[in-house]
Amino acid sequence: MDISSISPVGMFMNAGVVSKVVMALLLVASVWTWVLIIDGVFVVFRISRAIDSARSGGPEGVLWPITSAGMKALDVRVPDETALEKRERVFQHMNRAAREFMTIAKGGLPNLAIVSSVGPFVGLFGTVWGIISSFSGIAQTQDTSLAVVAPGIAEALAATAYGLAAAIPAAIGYNRIGAAFSRLNEEIGQYIKAEANILGSGSNNFDGGAIQAPERGTL
Repeated sequence: MDISSISPVGMFMNAGVVSKVVMALLLVASVWTWVLIIDGVFVVFRISRAIDSARSGGPEGVLWPITSAGMKALDVRVPDETALEKRERVFQHMNRAAREFMTIAKGGLPNLAIVSSVGPFVGLFGTVWGIISSFSGIAQTQDTSLAVVAPGIAEALAATAYGLAAAIPAAIGYNRIGAAFSRLNEEIGQYIKAEANILGSGSNNFDGGAIQAPERGTL
């Protein structure tokens, strides 16, 4: 085996058809993983920045669906409704909007979990197939020399490496971004409580500067 073939590209080019398909799938999964990670980090940053801005009295940015839900709930007139009931109703509407908002914001996070759990098994399939190829070569040539065994072993190790290259970043990204979203959930919950108290305090005007008309943004 040529030394130059001991590289991800070289091992891919020298692999069999089945191993090439496995490696190609894992390569696509690895690239997709990094796209999801970058997108997740960007979304977390935007939401965190929007929360900080809203807390300081600035525009709500991407949080506008949550604030808008509170304003719409406030516009509904319920006879004989107390201030406490109004705050609770506004809170429930904003909380529901927040759940929908976070579900959309998490986007591809579940897909990272899929790659992190399935990737090693796909790589293991390629590993097993490479070992089978080695035994097949031994059976055909009746020779156990390294020249006969090495190609199949190389395929097996390459498939394992490709599987780990996809699964490890996916697992780390899922855990870290998931933890960031959990923190954002708590911060948004605190933001909703504060805004619900303001909106449901009994004042139907917003000229006090406590809340502004939402500045719409997208994730």
